Amino acid sequence: MTKEKFGVAVDGEIMREVDELVAKCDDLGASRSEIVEAILTAFVHSEKNHSERAREIIIRKRKALSDWL
Repeated sequence: MTKEKFGVAVDGEIMREVDELVAKCDDLGASRSEIVEAILTAFVHSEKNHSERAREIIIRKRKALSDWL
């Protein structure tokens, strides 16, 4: 399977959680990239409506940002 690379910007909380998962997978020598790919794979292969869930998260984050401003 061919892999594609792309850059992603995430907030600090997400980064901390990913780093925690990297630490918990220390015995596997897993990188941030592998952890993020595993999370995305689990998300995409779940039974949920992915586009609807992604939209909910985006709307919620944008609302929180606008409330803060």
